[in-house]
Amino acid sequence: MGIVTVEDLTQAIKNSIDDSHAMVEEQAYELAHHVLNFFGYSDRIIDNVLEPEDRDAFYMLEDAGILTTEREETTLYDGREWRIHYWLFKRDKISDLMVNSKRRDSDSNEDEFSYSDLPDDIWQRGGEAA
Repeated sequence: MGIVTVEDLTQAIKNSIDDSHAMVEEQAYELAHHVLNFFGYSDRIIDNVLEPEDRDAFYMLEDAGILTTEREETTLYDGREWRIHYWLFKRDKISDLMVNSKRRDSDSNEDEFSYSDLPDDIWQRGGEAA
């Protein structure tokens, strides 16, 4: 995958959100555009440029597998250790999410348990009539 475009990231965001938190196209587009304004043509940005509300959005995208973090430690001239935190695109996950959504992945999982699969009489106590 080359450069992550707004359209690519919009599709990945939409496909990463499950049905209970459905995001309309316009919201996904705005989020993708906002995030890409930080990254530009780079795959990595420093965490210090983010405001708390931006960081919240980045954490949401990290939960979706679209972003990840890394840190690097360096020694300052006075001997102290300094940690630098970065955000990175997970291009492989973005490419995958552009094609596959969590919804389709979970629908294909036939072993997933659901209470709706249980018969109605399962909730009756032994020996009691309905």
